[in-house]
Amino acid sequence: MMKKRHLFPLAAVAAAFLAFACGNKENDAADSAAGGGEPEAPLFAVNTSTAAKGLIRDYLALSGDIVAASTVDAYPEAAGKVTRLYVSIGSRVSRGQALAAIDPSRPGMEYEAYILRAPVAGTIVALPAQIGMTLSQAAPAARIAAGTGADTALEIKLYVAERFLSRVRQEQTCEILLDAYPGEVFRGTVAKTSPIVDPASRTMETTVSIGSSGGRLKPGMFAKVKIITERKEGVVKIPDSAIVRRFGEEYVFAAVPDEAREGGFVARKRLLRTGILIDGIQEVEEGLAPGEEFVVRGQTLLSDGSRINIVDRVAPLAEH
Repeated sequence: MMKKRHLFPLAAVAAAFLAFACGNKENDAADSAAGGGEPEAPLFAVNTSTAAKGLIRDYLALSGDIVAASTVDAYPEAAGKVTRLYVSIGSRVSRGQALAAIDPSRPGMEYEAYILRAPVAGTIVALPAQIGMTLSQAAPAARIAAGTGADTALEIKLYVAERFLSRVRQEQTCEILLDAYPGEVFRGTVAKTSPIVDPASRTMETTVSIGSSGGRLKPGMFAKVKIITERKEGVVKIPDSAIVRRFGEEYVFAAVPDEAREGGFVARKRLLRTGILIDGIQEVEEGLAPGEEFVVRGQTLLSDGSRINIVDRVAPLAEH
């Protein structure tokens, strides 16, 4: 009798549980019928932009010091002691102008001091001679950068790594950037390339001539140089960050109007064939048309056909 008393409460609990489960199933079925069957697909918030058509350039980024393109050394006519200097570093001189007075006298022999004069017009860029110093005929007293004022020709010595030699040739355009003039771009041209490669550094010396700078660029300045190695006009380009790379594929999601939802959009997968990638900008050879809208942010969670809500439209890349 004691065992039977325990069985009655257990049976009552089981019956109540079954009734609750059946009730839930009936409620779920009723909810599905009221909502039209399948639950609604998720909606993803994204930012979009449009594919731009314009210019893209590839380049080599190098750096070097600005030097005078043509320099001439002034040598003493005879060994002697420097008794006076008429110039200093940075002085502009004309041809024949006095640079220093040198006394060639020796113990027991007195001579009249003579004037060392500039062999060319230009700017003093080095002045080894100092008052009281004894100079020999083999050592220059001064170095002059040929040219006057803003007309002084300047160039930059660069060293190109061996693996990039095939990309550098004469007459290529260069962009020159300096910390002294932030945001300003000066122009130059590859003037000379060495016929040999330095076996120690595995680099080739390359000379870039600098265009007119109005006298603002000076020898000794440090410059960052971009040698433009390839230039393509009228290509489709997009931010590289918009591209999804998975399982050997490169693709973006185009934003296409949703036929089942007025004013809505769906994401459509577009496989890409890409070209030059430079400074975070990717050339698209196939897969996306100019002006076509695509997802630039929020694409990592998408799949083909995902419903999307465009939160913001980002300005396309500049044409140039």
